[in-house]
Amino acid sequence: MVVVGFALTVLVGTVLLMLPVSAQHGTATNWVTALFTSTSAVCVTGLVVVDTAGHWSTFGEVVILGLIQVGGLGIMTLASLLGMLVVRRLGLRMRRRAQAETKSIDLGAVRSVIAGVIALSLVIEALTALALTLRFVLGYGQSWGHGAYFGVFHAVSAFNNAGFALYPDSLQRYATDPLVCLPVVLAVIVGGVGFPVLFEIGRRLRGKRRHWSLHARVTVGTYTTLLLVGVLAFGAFEWNNPDTLGPLGTGGKLLVGLFHGVTPRTAGFTTVDIGGIDPTTMLVNDVLMFVGGGSAGTAGGIKVTTFALLAFVILAEVRGESQVHVLGRKLPVGVQRQALTVVLVGVGMVFTATLLLLVLTPFKLDAALFESISAFGTVGLSTGITEQLPRLGELVLVVLMFTGRLGPITMASALALRERGRRYDLPEERPIVG
Repeated sequence: MVVVGFALTVLVGTVLLMLPVSAQHGTATNWVTALFTSTSAVCVTGLVVVDTAGHWSTFGEVVILGLIQVGGLGIMTLASLLGMLVVRRLGLRMRRRAQAETKSIDLGAVRSVIAGVIALSLVIEALTALALTLRFVLGYGQSWGHGAYFGVFHAVSAFNNAGFALYPDSLQRYATDPLVCLPVVLAVIVGGVGFPVLFEIGRRLRGKRRHWSLHARVTVGTYTTLLLVGVLAFGAFEWNNPDTLGPLGTGGKLLVGLFHGVTPRTAGFTTVDIGGIDPTTMLVNDVLMFVGGGSAGTAGGIKVTTFALLAFVILAEVRGESQVHVLGRKLPVGVQRQALTVVLVGVGMVFTATLLLLVLTPFKLDAALFESISAFGTVGLSTGITEQLPRLGELVLVVLMFTGRLGPITMASALALRERGRRYDLPEERPIVG
């Protein structure tokens, strides 16, 4: 149901974007461009094959904004909210579906989780929109209507880690403006860390929880570590690069370094030309984009929790321990298999997509790999090749974005014909490993 819900939303968005009223020039947009844009918006990716403000009309931009909001909150979350508003209750089936999408452990708490997701999203988006609107109006002389529209659009795009911008250069014109960059960075972080962690932080601040859960400790620790790695790596490798940080002063370099240390967490906004970054920085970004953000949030990737748990599995194997222990807790075998499956399926999909792009396009490995990981991780960063892709290349990225937003396991489970359990066991034999 989750997969069908997202697919239908993408289809509706595609039809709306194909309408003549959605384009600036007043003629119908071809279906591949509409499908790509709709998928990128619903999957909160941010990759585009046409300039958002230059090609789409105000109606088209509003459609994209709506798709970002729906995709970021989740189809089952919104369906459950609608069900609660109409019939004032939530059936068991809908709670099960919403539980699968929101990663809620307690089935009985799904109703409160859904209400919390909606409320928190709207509050953060409103605060970010207010900060951006005031800056656009008071700092750049925009009218209140124009400033509010731009403020709301970029706030929703930032919190949902979508990366869609109404400027052809993303946010590069505001590269050294902290009053624009910092609200966007904060919204990206809050949206990307995941709703379960945010709810736990809220309960702890209200004194309703004394101990941090394992999920919160692993997520916050790994997210913060990778965030620092991204900031330091970008600043160090790009400090003297004439195409990125080189021309800026020290303050500007630090601000841009912070911004681009955060955006690989699947945000997709840019304040410098990504096509000009050093190959070393590009490789670091590849890793950060593949890992992504927190589970049950608006970020993509394999998720920081998956990445951290695999590190603990490797550590236990190296030590020769029969059980995997994580911060004073034993890790179930099923979780280990799930983490391994997510990573290997993700690697396989990125490899396949990169291979196809190399066959279909004249681009080199680093650019094709960067584009594939950006699509799978629903990041939206690009070296500038997205608009030059052939139709088949665009469709490859459509599949990657869709799978990356839903997750490899969700897609695999939905595509499986049925779930079967063995009624017998087989003789055990140990092959040689390594």
